[in-house]
Amino acid sequence: MKVYQTNEIKNIALLGSAGSGKTTLAESMLYEAGIIKRRGTIEAKNTVSDYFPVEQEYGYSVFSTVFHTEWNNKKLNIIDCPGSDDFVGGAITALNVTDQAVILINGQYGPEVGTQNNFRYTEKLKKPVIFLINQLDSDKCDFDSIISSMKEIYGPKCVQIQYPISTGAGFNSLIDVLLMKKYSWKPEGGAPIIEDIPAEEMDKALELHKALVEAAAENDESLMEKFFEEEALTEDEMREGIRKGLVTRSIFPVFCVCAGKDMGVRRLMEFLGNVVPFVSEMPKIHDTRGEEISADSNGPTSLYFFKTGMEPHIGEVSYFKVMSGTIKAGTDLSNADRGSKERMSQLFACAGANRIPVDELHAGDIGCTVKLKDVKTGNTLNGKDCEYRFDFIKYPNSKYSRSVKAVNEQETEKLMAALTKMRQEDPTWVVEQSKELRQTIVHGQGEFHLRTLKWRLENNEKIQITYGEPKIPYRETLTKAARADYRHKKQSGGAGQFGEVHLIVEPYAEGMPDPTMFKFGGQEYRVTMKGKEEINLEWGGKLVFINSVVGGAIDARFMPAILKGIMERMERGPLTGSYARDVRVIVYDGKMHPVDSNELSFMLAARNAFAAAFKEAGPKILEPIYDLEVFVPDSLMGDVMSDLQGRRAMIMGMDSEAGYQKLQAKIPLKELSNYSITLSSITGGRASFTTKFASYELVPNDIQQQLVKEHEAEED
Repeated sequence: MKVYQTNEIKNIALLGSAGSGKTTLAESMLYEAGIIKRRGTIEAKNTVSDYFPVEQEYGYSVFSTVFHTEWNNKKLNIIDCPGSDDFVGGAITALNVTDQAVILINGQYGPEVGTQNNFRYTEKLKKPVIFLINQLDSDKCDFDSIISSMKEIYGPKCVQIQYPISTGAGFNSLIDVLLMKKYSWKPEGGAPIIEDIPAEEMDKALELHKALVEAAAENDESLMEKFFEEEALTEDEMREGIRKGLVTRSIFPVFCVCAGKDMGVRRLMEFLGNVVPFVSEMPKIHDTRGEEISADSNGPTSLYFFKTGMEPHIGEVSYFKVMSGTIKAGTDLSNADRGSKERMSQLFACAGANRIPVDELHAGDIGCTVKLKDVKTGNTLNGKDCEYRFDFIKYPNSKYSRSVKAVNEQETEKLMAALTKMRQEDPTWVVEQSKELRQTIVHGQGEFHLRTLKWRLENNEKIQITYGEPKIPYRETLTKAARADYRHKKQSGGAGQFGEVHLIVEPYAEGMPDPTMFKFGGQEYRVTMKGKEEINLEWGGKLVFINSVVGGAIDARFMPAILKGIMERMERGPLTGSYARDVRVIVYDGKMHPVDSNELSFMLAARNAFAAAFKEAGPKILEPIYDLEVFVPDSLMGDVMSDLQGRRAMIMGMDSEAGYQKLQAKIPLKELSNYSITLSSITGGRASFTTKFASYELVPNDIQQQLVKEHEAEED
């Protein structure tokens, strides 16, 4: 295989909603480029993408697939991304390591919520976009309506390069207004028949050609001047204008294709090869120190590992982008994240499940390798005297969580090892061993996401698992001051146990003055400050511990044990066993025994005194509240709002966005448990949402009583 230079490499992400035809398009692209001799199908389970057993089982993409084509002495690295929002990690990863997005639109439905989500990701990352309307052979395809919707959503930047003469089962021809030619195909597709535009289509073609020329000219001053003078540009000038417009996101070219019949694919490949910007033409990336890194083959060698695949009979396949320099087989590199050394003994160009050995790869190129010792997804490997480190991929917060455990408890360790390994493949799976909730929790992007994980654990790893409802990380706090005392006394031959602690608890707020006096039952309790500790709790909030013991009632050496007892009880709050927070404790009196008092005695006395006082101090349960943003079609807004109101959500605002509504709300975490399933059911999968932790707020009284009863029953 030829060694490609940086200025001969283009990196492209293939995006689109589930069912838009990305995998089928990938087959046609590989076939047209001669990489494969025969096009596979999803039904036959023999495509280059979707080659993992779980993908073939469910019939949809779970992982992104990296492959390349060689076209007109240029190398196109293409990443075919999953369409379902549950597997959004693949799309976000791909967009971060590529320079051009091709977004497929299903000709039966037009722009869908997945299209909108993908476009927003490209917007955030400032990536060029080409729209590709697929499935023009569907009877449901209304091309003019799709173009109208796209212009409404994405504005005048959407510029047609092509349009079909007719759609439906008889689709076999289109007009290309960049080349001003008619393309048509025989039933088997493949190589087009190129002819002059028929007279009956010329007026429409000229109108669209003029709009394209104007859009191309707007991206270059000299082209604009020529356009004003002559109202025309040459084909090469138009390509140059479109290329510059792509880089600045000031033009979104629209192409037509029927990937299933291999119609229009070759013309798309020509455009990708001739017009799409090279790696060297895109903005430079920054390392973690903020330094600008050039994709320079002569620079220091640095590789960023963006994906790990687990493949049968091979093990880990590590995918990387050459950020700088040139990597050759047999090169020794150092891991900037883990401090280890690695030898790149083998280099491959990616081709789905297949790998093509290469001797070297230059800056900007994408490749893979196997049998690395200690490289994880997100690591950077550097050559000698290079200290680059990259960490530019940011994944969305989880949307769906479940507790997980092995049916056979003896397989718990094996399960954790498998989950850790799988997270390398998909970083949007987050595994949490919660000390607070005493559960292992798997967080993901949706019910499909976690169902796929379960299938792989049970079928690939042979570990039977059960999912459960995750507990909610409530917090407990106080609303007023209260006093209690407790004597711990135990005598059983020999030295006994004795410790008595008198204390006051009250709610704590940042900046409140130190206490001086309390009054309970007509009796005053003065505070004489002997010592004060402020402890920032790892679960949020504070504990302020004040020693106000006078007259030597409790020896100072027992104070750490008293604090320890209080901390232990705060870790298992008296109401629901949840963490307690924002409490001030004043130890003002007590008793000790010259022989029987010890640290354990005072720790137990403090723990029980704190629990008794806490229950008298107007205790309240706090629940986690999340910011929720739902992106939903106008027509389904009422149903979504009605559901949210039944979930104790507080609507904070709404924004309209081209036929869709962006709804903002605050909602308790407990009410989000099955929200992804419900939202999908209500909207037929046409809505999406994001969540982010906002704050802790008081739960309503009726829910608090229910939670306390449930905890008491569990304790009994």
